Amino acid sequence: MSKLSFSGHSPLTKTHKYSIAGIATLGAAALAFTLVPGNSTAEAETISAAPVAFEVAAGKPQIKDVHASVTNQLATADQQAKNAAAKLKSAQSAAAKVDAAAKVKAAAVAKAKAEKDRAVKEAASRAAARKPVYANNLDGWIRESLAIMKSKGIPGSYEGLHRNIIRESSGNPKAINNWDINAINGIPSKGLLQVIPPTFSAYHVPGTSWNIYDPIANITAAANYAADKYGSMDNVNSAY
Repeated sequence: MSKLSFSGHSPLTKTHKYSIAGIATLGAAALAFTLVPGNSTAEAETISAAPVAFEVAAGKPQIKDVHASVTNQLATADQQAKNAAAKLKSAQSAAAKVDAAAKVKAAAVAKAKAEKDRAVKEAASRAAARKPVYANNLDGWIRESLAIMKSKGIPGSYEGLHRNIIRESSGNPKAINNWDINAINGIPSKGLLQVIPPTFSAYHVPGTSWNIYDPIANITAAANYAADKYGSMDNVNSAY
């Protein structure tokens, strides 16, 4: 049997066939209703048949559309979730790199500080090892004073210092002259090299004590004064 068609038109689609079937069923139902008005059971069955045909005919394409829409939405949501996860992973990776760089920098700073501290301690240790220990007596006082004088550019020799110390105080760091003109003027000479207070203050050598009776401070201040007035303590052979 050939397919039903209209002149100049394409053959009927399945949807069209369902629609025609629904119309035919509706017409049959109407006719049955007219012919059997008193039959309530037939009426119910006839009336309920029509919507079923229309529902099948009209609903089947819509279900496909809804299914496709839901599928597309799920695919989009899945892709968005993947994109969000990728962004999060990238951000975490970047944060991890920054944290690692910060740790490396902190370690480098700590290492540099430790090396610097160690170098300072080693230098201090070497300096302490090199620093001579002088005896707490006339010989030690003269030798320590000569070391300071050398660092400050003050001339003088062991012999010149020792000779003048013996003449002025006999090697007593607490010696004081209470009878000469300086004593009469209220500024008595004091210490190993009998220095008056104004001269001691004027020629005090930085790094030494400000106590005029201190042996090292007294010798270096007197040697500094003698270098300024006589060229060196070596040139002094009497009261100066």
